[in-house]
Amino acid sequence: MAKLQLVQDPAADELLESNPFALLVGMLLDQQIPMEVAFAGPRKIAERMGGFDAHDIAEYDPEAFIALVSERPAVHRFPGSMGKRVQDLARAIVQDYDGNAAALWTAGDPDGREVLRRLKALPGFGEQKAKIFLALLGKQYGVTPQGWREAAGDYGTAGTHMSIADVVDAGSLEKVRSYKKAAKAKAKDAKAAGAAKG
Repeated sequence: MAKLQLVQDPAADELLESNPFALLVGMLLDQQIPMEVAFAGPRKIAERMGGFDAHDIAEYDPEAFIALVSERPAVHRFPGSMGKRVQDLARAIVQDYDGNAAALWTAGDPDGREVLRRLKALPGFGEQKAKIFLALLGKQYGVTPQGWREAAGDYGTAGTHMSIADVVDAGSLEKVRSYKKAAKAKAKDAKAAGAAKG
């Protein structure tokens, strides 16, 4: 497995690489903030808690946890709601997988479709986020269950620069950023055109 370079910060990337739950939380945080800031979030939490473990986060006092993620630099621009989501995710991993996030893709030798189904069942993971995470597992984490590319949809296609799954260095990060910007502009134009028609 190649070294992850999602954050472009060795310490933050090392945590994502060695801790599947941290990688999952990075994906959870990846909305309405830059990708690399989202995936740096677990490292900030780990520094403030002295480790990064699903059990510890699940059992942490909710108000104290919100305060911890709100500390500057905040883990997310919406620390209240996202802090709650991180705890909800930790509780789900503890309850359903005994705190072992990797069991999502290892328990019972699931195929790509089943891994996608398990991801979508997690709090904070919709269809798109689940597909991107599945693509990230397949493209960079060495997790390649049968049919993972099909289950991940367009995000699973080789040679694309559509999501965090395709970020392997600073250059590819820029390409993904450009793709997202263009997609956003296209969606905005389509919305405006629809409004003009209506």
